[in-house]
Amino acid sequence: MLQEYNPKNENILIHVNGKLLPRKEAKVSVFDSIVQNGDGVWEGLRVYPEGIVCYDKHLNRLHEGAKALAYEGIPSKDEIKKAIKETLDANGMNTDTHIRLTLTRGEKVTSGMDSRLNQSGCCLIVLAEWKKKVYDFSKGIRAISSSIRRSIPAFLDSKIHHNNMLSLVIAKIQANISGYDAAVMLDERGFVAELNDTNLFMVKDGSVSTPFAHACLPGITRQTFIDLFKENQMEINERDLSLVEFINADLVFATGTNGEITPVTEIDGRTVNCDNDFLEKIKNLFEAKLPSLCEPL
Repeated sequence: MLQEYNPKNENILIHVNGKLLPRKEAKVSVFDSIVQNGDGVWEGLRVYPEGIVCYDKHLNRLHEGAKALAYEGIPSKDEIKKAIKETLDANGMNTDTHIRLTLTRGEKVTSGMDSRLNQSGCCLIVLAEWKKKVYDFSKGIRAISSSIRRSIPAFLDSKIHHNNMLSLVIAKIQANISGYDAAVMLDERGFVAELNDTNLFMVKDGSVSTPFAHACLPGITRQTFIDLFKENQMEINERDLSLVEFINADLVFATGTNGEITPVTEIDGRTVNCDNDFLEKIKNLFEAKLPSLCEPL
């Protein structure tokens, strides 16, 4: 499924390292670590009239990733929130908005991989766009299993929400070439990890399951649904799940900040059952919970 360009984004202002710049002028240095080494961490935030969903949780994860990567000169949460508010206010945005929040290691004094070459602190980028939800809930998405495996902590811990996303990009290319919307990525043992851009859940005989988060991003929306199931006395399990289990489930759905929830209707050419009553129930529970998850700007 291809995201659509919104003409309203032609003249947006983008926050780059303390400055609000027109779209065509918003750039980072060729010496920035994001260009040199793909060295950055990022968060996707969604803006509703009530505020930003799970705002502090996203900023905490950004900070934790930057700390894990030994960044220096990390802006405080208050500084980041100030930059976000300035960006939204400058663009008149208070709903139907997605923010791509990026923090890079910053600019190097000369090209190279050595982090000691970064001597001017981090670079903060706030890219806010008018953007609909990524997926159409009424249609769902079709997925194909990818030959690309999701990274495990032995190589690069997926708990760091980093910008070095080539494995996900290649998996998505495989899905595109095959005419599918998304790619199911497995871990190194062959168990399902997640889609290339969202977490996965499955339902079988009334019980909800989701893969362990050792080889996938432990998504904030994923955790919101886990908490929601527990609050409503619904059985939820985190465990190793095979592709066969997903194909034969009563319902498979994906969760993420920019899509909320959407059913997966097909995997590798097999039609996946869709328990519409269960799907509507959890969608309604999430939408009822959503306003309380929003934190004002």
